[in-house]
Amino acid sequence: MNPDMPAATSALGGSSTWVLALLGSLTVTLLGVAHKLGLIYQLWHQVDTKSTRHGGETVAEVLKAHGVRFVFTLPGGHISPILVACEKLGIRIVDTRHEATTVFAADAVARLSGTVGVAAVTAGPGVTNTVTAMKNAQMAESPVLLIGGAAAMLQKGRGALQDIDQLSLFKPLCKFCASVKSVREIAPVLRKAIAIAQCDTPGPVFVEFPLDILYPYHLVEREMFKKFSSKSLLGMIVNWYLRSYIGNLFAGAWEMQDFSPLPVNLPKASKGQVQQCVELISRAKKPVILLGSQVTLPPTPVKILRDALEELGIPCFLGGMARGMLGKNSPLHIRQNRRDALKEADVVILAGTVCDFRLSYGAVLSKRSKIIAVNRNQEQLLKNANVLWKPTVAIQGDAGCFLVCLCQALKGYSCPQDWVTSLKEVDRIKEKANREKAEKPTDQHLNPLKLLHHLDSLLPEDSLLIADGGDFVASAAYIVRPRGPLTWLDPGAFGTLGVGGGFALGAKLCRPDSEVWIIYGDGSLGFSIMEFDTFVRHKTPVIALVGNDACWSQISREQVPMLGSNVACGLDYLDYHVVAKGLGGKGFLLNRENEDQMEELIRTAQSECRQGHPVLLNVLIGKTDFREGSISV
Repeated sequence: MNPDMPAATSALGGSSTWVLALLGSLTVTLLGVAHKLGLIYQLWHQVDTKSTRHGGETVAEVLKAHGVRFVFTLPGGHISPILVACEKLGIRIVDTRHEATTVFAADAVARLSGTVGVAAVTAGPGVTNTVTAMKNAQMAESPVLLIGGAAAMLQKGRGALQDIDQLSLFKPLCKFCASVKSVREIAPVLRKAIAIAQCDTPGPVFVEFPLDILYPYHLVEREMFKKFSSKSLLGMIVNWYLRSYIGNLFAGAWEMQDFSPLPVNLPKASKGQVQQCVELISRAKKPVILLGSQVTLPPTPVKILRDALEELGIPCFLGGMARGMLGKNSPLHIRQNRRDALKEADVVILAGTVCDFRLSYGAVLSKRSKIIAVNRNQEQLLKNANVLWKPTVAIQGDAGCFLVCLCQALKGYSCPQDWVTSLKEVDRIKEKANREKAEKPTDQHLNPLKLLHHLDSLLPEDSLLIADGGDFVASAAYIVRPRGPLTWLDPGAFGTLGVGGGFALGAKLCRPDSEVWIIYGDGSLGFSIMEFDTFVRHKTPVIALVGNDACWSQISREQVPMLGSNVACGLDYLDYHVVAKGLGGKGFLLNRENEDQMEELIRTAQSECRQGHPVLLNVLIGKTDFREGSISV
């Protein structure tokens, strides 16, 4: 035997192993490229290079199939195909003067219609301008779909116009974020996003569409190949790569797809949990219900919920979107002295109400009370629990469904009338005192309480109120009575200023026959006064009532006594009514000189609005001690 044979065999084996490893690595790489370029998919699915169809048409078809009637936008080339296609399918395109307004308007539509609200904005700064509005939608639990344009996929990270990492911005704000990778993915991604927005605890979702997903094949091809035309070996390789890439974008793009809505899952209370609550309430002498915005969510129609609450006969405090749930003059609606009532109550139902700053983190609840908490969101359900309060029964479920089931299980139950009467009497006394305060003249200009009482007396039954401001709006919440369910919109827990223009736009489109009022502070008005141009162009007449005290009063009220300075809080008594006129609307000034015409001017504003004109009432108001001691942090 040759003594060198083992060494030669070993060397040959090592060389073979190296070759196999190299081949394996190359195979994996090639498979990765094939997968990324969809080469295998393209073998079985057609690329129609002659078609003039584009991805924007698929977006529009999915939205139409989901009952979307409006898309709010500020246009940009990144999203033009979506807007054009939506218009062709009869979806109304409503363009605004700021991207935040698009999301606020979509938020209002979501709240009032029970379906997803849709906004579409261009890439980069168009998208970043919506961040605050999207955070507001998240905290208000509104199912909003934000569609964002984006740079073409091949240009991402290469310095393309308005190219940023948009998904990272929205992942903390949204229930779902996605970037569509091919035309065939548009429908499944959008269907999934819209379903997630409405499932469990509703919230905003974000889907971005790279430029090359939305335009027709021939335009994408032209743009792609005009930038590269080398005939070298490298050029041939790049050309093959680009052909494969564009083929993957459009492979199977126009095959039949399902655009219909996916099922929406909602958590509900079990029969056992409802029965446990029935036993607590049956023994209660002083029960109360705190209704939060969640009770207005689908699937329970607000009329059925209102009937259930009236049948239960338990006194209710209403907050957020639940304001107006019981109408203007319900004997069950308690508006004043909530803190004292909660200390006295033996059973408290938190129906979609959260123990955050609005309930002093739970500290206002008595430790002697039996607490029934119902919320779709587990975190909100138990916020600050076992620290300042403790639930007797905690139910992760839909609050509206729960209350209807509770009513059905409590047939024959009657809440002690002496308890209801005692709470209502406190209401009567407090509201009488408020009316007396309204008649006291202020040092200068008009008493804001008097103005708000006049407004309340003149509002029609079909009115819808938008709250956008601090001190003046907080006063309005105590005095102005929403006329029915879903007739009050405020920003929610985030306390965002600037919602007025967008909320009013969405509300008027959803309810064209309603008289829509925006109750503005003069500070908050500055965020969206330009939307008067939008109201005019889109024929959406609303009325803006501006409490103009030339100050950020909610801040000043604390800052001055605590820190001895009014720095940054002072504004001027500006002619906001003139701005409204300049934008094509109607504007009126109300001050001490024409105070005797207050009712007449409000009626004039209502008349102008009925004739199709958006109106701004600029009312110069003075200072009162009505909200003394209130906090802004």
